[in-house]
Amino acid sequence: MPIREAVPEDAAAIASVHVSSWRAAYRDLLPHAWLDALDPVERSAVWRARLTAADRPTVLVSTGTDGRPVAFSCFRAWPGADLDPGTTAELAALYALPEAWGTGVGRALLAASVEALAAAGFAEAALWVLAGNARGRRFYEAAGWRPDGEVAREETGGVMLDELRYRRGLFD
Repeated sequence: MPIREAVPEDAAAIASVHVSSWRAAYRDLLPHAWLDALDPVERSAVWRARLTAADRPTVLVSTGTDGRPVAFSCFRAWPGADLDPGTTAELAALYALPEAWGTGVGRALLAASVEALAAAGFAEAALWVLAGNARGRRFYEAAGWRPDGEVAREETGGVMLDELRYRRGLFD
């Protein structure tokens, strides 16, 4: 599974993965009308801006046989004050096209992300996962991530959702 750093020209494909994944993964957690209204064109502009920003996060893509991204991850130094951004990174996103679920692409991309974070000098990483996202929680737990007890409440699509913070050492 080829994995490479994303370039601005990947923005539309990343947006497509992002929207498709949200629609499938969160169908039981968020209002269907809100998910259906997610706009890949709008998301493409957001991803292009991120990929061209001076302080851009690192975005990795896993590509299919046609070279187009089928999954992506996004990470950066931890943005909050409660963890040390010098030693802790945030895995801000990891999404795959639903048709790629169960193929190993997510595991490979997560492993590549952990490797890249360690190579960048981080000692640990953290991420947020929706409490109701059982599939996502199993995925991260199988890779050694564990909830650390922090819970954030966020409104998405008019629904209040709990997000659990998961962490792991990068050299474990």
